[in-house]
Amino acid sequence: MNAALNWDEFRLVKAIADSRSLTGAASILGLNHSTVFRRLGALEEAVGGPLFERSRSGYDPTPAGEEMIALATTMADSVVEFERRVAGRDVKPAGRLRVTTSETIGLRFLPPILAQFQGQSPNVVVDVILSEQPLNLAKRDADVAIRVTNHPHETLIGRRVSTVGWAIYGPRGLGEQAMLSDETPFVGFVEDSGPSFARRWIEANVRPERVAARVNSTLAMVEMIAQGLGAGPLPCFLGEAHAKLARLGPPMRAWDMGLWILIHSDLRRSARVRAFMDFAGAELFKHRKTIEGCESE
Repeated sequence: MNAALNWDEFRLVKAIADSRSLTGAASILGLNHSTVFRRLGALEEAVGGPLFERSRSGYDPTPAGEEMIALATTMADSVVEFERRVAGRDVKPAGRLRVTTSETIGLRFLPPILAQFQGQSPNVVVDVILSEQPLNLAKRDADVAIRVTNHPHETLIGRRVSTVGWAIYGPRGLGEQAMLSDETPFVGFVEDSGPSFARRWIEANVRPERVAARVNSTLAMVEMIAQGLGAGPLPCFLGEAHAKLARLGPPMRAWDMGLWILIHSDLRRSARVRAFMDFAGAELFKHRKTIEGCESE
């Protein structure tokens, strides 16, 4: 090898390994496919051998590739840790703040909270990432996470705002005893979508032929029920707010989960992070009866 490797080349190898394809790596790095192909070829020529082998499942690293990937991962983790520690030293609420939460929480509660927060902290620019998959705060995929969970990761700190209650809802007018009928149609979640407790309950209590449709989104579940396809499980703050839905029975207390605002411990002294956590936590707490008890505000 005639020249020293630079960080960009390590990032290239890690992106290919993470995505197992040149197209995926190009998307991660913001490049086009031909550029990634050309850079990989030049890198393999520089190191004197192949770093990946093409298989039916994608790009598999060679032993040399595995070594470079391990080093690239260590380097990336060190860079992220440095960025996180530096970000945690700001003293005034200013700069960019990445907040992640689910679509249901994000659309139901976050817009007015962000509007008010921006009014009192105009120098903070908030990026909102709505995702049903939890982002990695240790890697700074986000700075603040508003999550529904009973088991926050041990590396995270924060506060528990309330309990999120769930119940079975149906189209308004279906009748409160309809949930007990063997003929009531249901809307379910597709495999690996929605909360596991809701999927298990439907599997245990609803015959397969009664499931009229399945969805991979809680918001889609709301609209399917409202259109009369059947009953289904929903968080109470969504079900109670919809004019076309009615709760069929009491909340399922065995399904209760905590609503948390969480950050990585390295950001606990960041002024913009603390300002948002304190403000958003207080605002969400005002809605606790709706979130916990399925009561209209």
